[in-house]
Amino acid sequence: MRLILLGPPGAGKGTQASFLTSRLAIPQISTGDMLRAAVKAGTPLGLAAKQVMDAGHLVSDQIIIDLVRERLARPDCAGGYLFDGFPRTIAQADAMKAAQVALDLVLEISVPDADIVERMSGRRVHPASGRTYHVHNHPPRVAGLDDATGEPLVQRDDDREEIVRKRLQVYHAQTRPLVDYYSAWAATGAAGAPRYRAISGVGTVDQIQARVLEAVAA
Repeated sequence: MRLILLGPPGAGKGTQASFLTSRLAIPQISTGDMLRAAVKAGTPLGLAAKQVMDAGHLVSDQIIIDLVRERLARPDCAGGYLFDGFPRTIAQADAMKAAQVALDLVLEISVPDADIVERMSGRRVHPASGRTYHVHNHPPRVAGLDDATGEPLVQRDDDREEIVRKRLQVYHAQTRPLVDYYSAWAATGAAGAPRYRAISGVGTVDQIQARVLEAVAA
């Protein structure tokens, strides 16, 4: 199974990606991980990427696609792979198509913006241990304090409501168009077109996992 997960920040893509990669015994392909590994290994692509990043620029889509193709050629990808956070834009999706990167399924995890804001802005973290709470769904025994140590919980900057709303704006402007891109491509039935499925990301982890498995098996 070769697939892409789409969905807004906070939709639970990371949880479902871990579940799927374990269930299907396929690697999770992260462009960030690939970049760091290539730079550390000093490969030609890694050196090219490092030169761009050191100059304060964004790595080009072409370098990313070349890294993806290099990664997919490794033996652990023979049985499939799952893309984590890529593509993010139509240009990247076009580059993947032009490079003939094989895809079987594009799976969208759909969650309303209001649910994302409530889900993320309500998170609180114990910095020393990484224990996570939610002010409504999983509150600590004493408000604002870690259950085990009694130490103060914090709200991460990325979880502040104004930041969550800005991230959602970026998602809707840049990444949400991929839903239309892949659903339209799937509808053509063209050779090489992936299947497209959308599921609700609202509910318990088990409920969402069941929807994911149903979509994968369809």
